[in-house]
Amino acid sequence: MPKVGIIYNDIKPVACRIADELHHKLVTSGCEVHITSSFGGILGYSQSERPVCHTRIEQVVPPGFDSSIDFGIVLGGDGTVLAACRQLAVCGIPLLTVNTGHMGFLTETYVNQLPQVLERLLAGEYEVEERSMLTVRVWREETLLWEALCLNEMVIHREPLTSMCHFEIVIGQHAAVDIAADGVIVSTPTGSTAYSLSAGGPVVTPGVPVLQLVPICPHSLASRALVFSDTEPVTIFPATPNQMVMVVDGNGGCYILPEDCVSIEKSLYTARFIRLQPPEFFRILREKLGWGLPHIAKPTSVELP
Repeated sequence: MPKVGIIYNDIKPVACRIADELHHKLVTSGCEVHITSSFGGILGYSQSERPVCHTRIEQVVPPGFDSSIDFGIVLGGDGTVLAACRQLAVCGIPLLTVNTGHMGFLTETYVNQLPQVLERLLAGEYEVEERSMLTVRVWREETLLWEALCLNEMVIHREPLTSMCHFEIVIGQHAAVDIAADGVIVSTPTGSTAYSLSAGGPVVTPGVPVLQLVPICPHSLASRALVFSDTEPVTIFPATPNQMVMVVDGNGGCYILPEDCVSIEKSLYTARFIRLQPPEFFRILREKLGWGLPHIAKPTSVELP
């Protein structure tokens, strides 16, 4: 009897409706089903007067979910997928991501295709693609203030109405570098098509074992995106007296004070995505971002009226 997990965005009516219908269909088919909302994977924000506000990575797994679940079905948009990966990466559960949102860059299929896809899932007709994740931690001296898993990127940026910031950054055993900018992004290959891309970073295909550091609006022509091995940890020290804000995967984070430091390293856990056909990254770039579309040739001559 297959064990199936359903993770859905409980603030979207269509996701709630599909989750109920899917739950009923799977139970009727003889499956053991566990269902939860993606809310438990939403990081939230700590408060400046109470910065010690975090849940340990292993504690965000929903009740009833463990490594015995054969696969999970995620109903929502990219934000729901990111939250579900934080919730279930610890268990190693492969996830089928179903788009009920807008862009759906991380989703594999659509709601109208779910009946046919479900048959393939129950028959085991799929592949599993693994994506690297980051472990992000905030330290004050030797005290752990905050930690989370991250699939896309970690961002530290200045608060509104404050001046440009300085960041002292150490990558692996290399010498520390100073970057003056509005903020910095540390991104996985999966996150290279998200905020990092908007900030001028390169697109990295998912299987390449690298991370990238991208300054946001740097105050130097020499400060450009840097790609480096994902075996090298990153430590960021605020080299400015101003309070800053850290955001992970665009949905939560905490304040960073001058005495704090942020450590980022490749996680032991991976996000595991169910693929119904061999992964084709360039196709997704073309469909979602318009990359590599053929150009229409200009006419060789123009006749004036």
